[in-house]
Formats: sequence, C-alpha cells, structure tokens
Amino acid sequence: MADKSIDDYLATLGVEQRAIAQALRALVRTAAPGAREVIKWSQPVFEIDGPMCWIKAHKGHVTLGFWRGMQLPSAQGLIEGTGEKMGHIKLRTQADLKPAELQKLVREAMQLNRERGDPTRNP
Repeated sequence: MADKSIDDYLATLGVEQRAIAQALRALVRTAAPGAREVIKWSQPVFEIDGPMCWIKAHKGHVTLGFWRGMQLPSAQGLIEGTGEKMGHIKLRTQADLKPAELQKLVREAMQLNRERGDPTRNP
C-alpha cells in the first residue's frame, strides 16, 4: 500500500478546512520553494534541514505550526504556544489568512533551520 500523500490528507477535509489548508500549502510552497512535503505524525509536514512547519486540521480550525515557532523573530502577537520551541497559529476561516505575515514566518522558520539544523535534534 502506498504512503498517504498530502493530497490524500486534504481530500479528507471539509470544504472550509480544505480551502484553508490548500491556501496554507500554497503559502508555504511560495515562501519555501525547496521545502520537502511529507506526511509525518499523520499531518502534512514541510522540511528544510529537518521539519520546519506543519498543517493540522481540527474540528473548528486549521493549525499552521512551527517547530521553532516561539523563536521566530516575528512570532510575537501571532504565534500561540506555551513551550520554548513549538508554536502555532489557528485559522478558523479563510479571512484569517494573512499571506504576507504567514510567508514571513515560514521564511524565518526556514532560515532558523538552515542556521541551526534539524529542530528535532538541535536547539
């Protein structure tokens, strides 16, 4: 049996969640064109020098998460989280999509991974 693809994941979502997730995927692809797209931990994950960000659909929102979310220079006021590393943004409707802000966060996450390496192995 073939591994589940991101397209397979998106196909399981409701209309609004799918639209948000597809827009997020496009934003990540634009901001980090060299990122590898995989399904890990049952969700779409984007990798450059290790996992950088993920998309996860929940009942009432779609999350765009970052392994180093709390360390991103532009995170303040945008990223939620309680730890020192991971953080996320909850998008409840397509109106919550702020392309310029989200792409900036993705570029910052990509840069941190390039500077510090895989966040699952390095601080």
